[in-house]
Amino acid sequence: MEKLVTSEFKLGIIAGGQLGKMLSLAASNWDVKTYILDKDLHCPAAPCSTEVIAGDPLNFDDVYLFGQRVDMVTYELEAINTDALKKLVLEGRPVLPEPEALEVIQDKGLQKSFFSDHDIPTSSYTLFSNKTEIEAAITAGSLSFPFVQKLRKGGYDGRGVSIISSQTDLERIFDAPSIVEDLVPIQSEISVIAARNPHGEVKCFPVAEMEFNEQANLVELLVCPSTIDSSIQDEAVAIASHLIDSLKLTGLLAIEMFLDTSNKLWVNEVAPRPHNSGHHTIESIVTSQYEQLLRAIFGFPLGSTHIKTPSAMINLLGEPGVVGPVKYEGLSQCMEEEGVKVHLYGKKTTKPFRKMGHITILAPTLEEAKAKAKSVKSKLKVTSWKSQ
Repeated sequence: MEKLVTSEFKLGIIAGGQLGKMLSLAASNWDVKTYILDKDLHCPAAPCSTEVIAGDPLNFDDVYLFGQRVDMVTYELEAINTDALKKLVLEGRPVLPEPEALEVIQDKGLQKSFFSDHDIPTSSYTLFSNKTEIEAAITAGSLSFPFVQKLRKGGYDGRGVSIISSQTDLERIFDAPSIVEDLVPIQSEISVIAARNPHGEVKCFPVAEMEFNEQANLVELLVCPSTIDSSIQDEAVAIASHLIDSLKLTGLLAIEMFLDTSNKLWVNEVAPRPHNSGHHTIESIVTSQYEQLLRAIFGFPLGSTHIKTPSAMINLLGEPGVVGPVKYEGLSQCMEEEGVKVHLYGKKTTKPFRKMGHITILAPTLEEAKAKAKSVKSKLKVTSWKSQ
């Protein structure tokens, strides 16, 4: 791998959103050429990559032909045609993380079964094929309120999840294959990002603690280090290490967990790629999640995950009710603050709750970082030059 990284090595990245953009930026530090497969030739990763190839990640031919053009394939989303990935592997093209792990993660029902089979703590669940089956279970008394319904496939960024608290919420039930699980009484939501290289070396980033925007079901504030008890953090890291090893996954695995009101940890779901909860690592950790992914798939030793400084991260979300060419208000005021690091993703159009960027705030203490994050959030708005 060492000879390839400094030559004309072509790393193929399926999808060119903000994660693909930040991965391309990290790869450029090693003189790795990045090729992007995306439906949009003007995707966020376009200005930072060697070439963007137009194509649909769910289309067999688009994925297969793309893979033939590059030396290795990785990805920044889960909705990919895995048959094409597996054919590339059979023909000797490295695809990492492995397609077999991706297939498990693509389907939340298979995810849950995998958790159960490998002693990964998770909430109890039932599989349903459609809305009629769920309503019948409610009528029969085998399913009671409140519960959470999640689409087995296709959900992301809070989409595909519905909390059903009473009869009045029945109209919000998805009529598609899904899992229904208990509504766990949550004390905290945390994330651990684990990395594993082909030699079986595993390292985890420090636990990050998240606060969600309830309306959009998206991370609104993230802090690292976490404020939860250190013994629970150690347990979370142990769960993450066991999970990535059980999947035999080469690359990154982001594990979202709940800490319930009884101080018990539950794995919610996982993602085999860089993750929103790891953006802060670019500035606050010795090795960013993007460099760590490259180290993992290239077979290098994994980098240090030690914290350089406490941090808080806020997502820049499109304002409710605003659609149009993006305009950022309050940037200058925010940049007056020491330790404020702004990342804009390059999306031209804002929509309600669309992820348009993030800001990481570095400070000597977590309390100071959180206070600055609150100040930044009150000043910076994602609006439009011309709302529609």
